[in-house]
Amino acid sequence: MRIVVAMSGGVDSSVAAALLAEQGHDVIGLSMQLYDQRDGGQAWGTCCTLDDLHDARRVAAALGFPHYIVNFERQFQETVISNFVQEYAAGRTPLPCAHCNSDLKFSTLLDRARGLGAEWVATGHYARVDQAPGGRWLLKRSADREKDQSYFLFSLTQNQLAGAMFPVGQLVKAEVREQARRLGLAVAEKPDSQEICFVPDGDYASFVARKDPSVTRGGAIVDTEGHQLGTHGGVHRFTVGQRKGLGISAPAPLYVLKIDAEASTVTVGARDALDQTRLTASGVNWIAIDAPSSPVRVAAQIRHRHSPGAGSVRALPNARAEMIFDTPQPAITPGQAVVFYDEDVVVGGGWIE
Repeated sequence: MRIVVAMSGGVDSSVAAALLAEQGHDVIGLSMQLYDQRDGGQAWGTCCTLDDLHDARRVAAALGFPHYIVNFERQFQETVISNFVQEYAAGRTPLPCAHCNSDLKFSTLLDRARGLGAEWVATGHYARVDQAPGGRWLLKRSADREKDQSYFLFSLTQNQLAGAMFPVGQLVKAEVREQARRLGLAVAEKPDSQEICFVPDGDYASFVARKDPSVTRGGAIVDTEGHQLGTHGGVHRFTVGQRKGLGISAPAPLYVLKIDAEASTVTVGARDALDQTRLTASGVNWIAIDAPSSPVRVAAQIRHRHSPGAGSVRALPNARAEMIFDTPQPAITPGQAVVFYDEDVVVGGGWIE
């Protein structure tokens, strides 16, 4: 079986490719060039670099399968970076990894794979895909709960899941590194990438301001009664739940409760005001079930490291959904994803409004 493997140059995708090759599949490695490597003015992180492309090619050569680099600079700019800037400018907190996975990696690579005579795209994600008895494709958590990445994959369609493989989803990280050592891969001890590739220093505000100078329009920081407590240099500098870097002093800690980009105001308040029991989501993708007209019990995760909260979700018109939690959840943040789980199975997910 011919399988295209998306190779980032890291240990996870390298082991995914190696395991498939070892099983006798006809493997083709593809690495994405996401930016102009000659651009010296842009600092990039520990993924998507020339070194990573070299590592991917070196693994493919050692294992004896072809490797190609595909230029996705335009698609990356349009689907990931532009969304990132627009979301911060709108007072929301973006989730670029989810957009990169669904809007770029799987949608575009699946087309490329089929052009190469392959029906499958494999990646090094920590997730699992399975098919239910009725034929519906299911997305599941990985065996390694600490590394699980199903949260970032919630928007994969049935067509994309039907052509997706996650060979390391049955392994924990220590086992992946052990497999890399067994196979003699040069990336066996390569550290994981931790930051967003296009903002390696973590200074999101400066990155957004460089891309869109209009975001630096100042405004007021107010309390829940509307009283002005201070001023700010742009709503892109804030996210719901933020405590540090507010630039104001108060007798008790204050947290960002709401961001109004149109009015250019940031509302702050006490920690307990962050707790909410209800959210709505847009762009909802139902995976395990059809859109439920009546409430369905799920555990909903509102951030990558958030412990899922139990409650009920129901579908709303126009690909929206309403989630009501049994207990209040902290800092429900517009722009982040909410993903609904039934134990290990991803029921669906959408973007928090």
